[in-house]
Amino acid sequence: MRAVVQLTDQASVTVDNQEISAVKNGLTVFLGVGGDDTEQDAKFLAEKIVNLRIFPDDAGKMNLSLKCINGELLVISQSTLYGDCRKGRRPSFDTAAEPKVALALYNYFVRLCQEMGVSVSCGQFQAEMIVRLTNHGPVTMLLDSKRLF
Repeated sequence: MRAVVQLTDQASVTVDNQEISAVKNGLTVFLGVGGDDTEQDAKFLAEKIVNLRIFPDDAGKMNLSLKCINGELLVISQSTLYGDCRKGRRPSFDTAAEPKVALALYNYFVRLCQEMGVSVSCGQFQAEMIVRLTNHGPVTMLLDSKRLF
């Protein structure tokens, strides 16, 4: 699994001109599922993201986690994180999971984060979404459950 994690002051998701999710202080996570991902990958990323110390403490150092600040989490499925653009001009999505598998692992990831006591809002799986966010810092982290980066 791959995740783009952004520290956000606010974020929202709109589908068909209707706002379906919104969060305040916390993290916005764009989550992609690979074809060979398992529940272990979801567990690794959920634990990593919820406990990632990227929020500033009183001294301004990145020292606090989402749990420490009681922040909110917005999770948006994004299969394009598996787009391979190394060859040609059109991305290949051969390594992305099939929708049924991706949805199951996406939901599992969300459930794990909720079980860790985090307030989680979601985008709409396989929908065309408009995502609006205010990235604080800016802070953006790239995570991969296979530890490729």
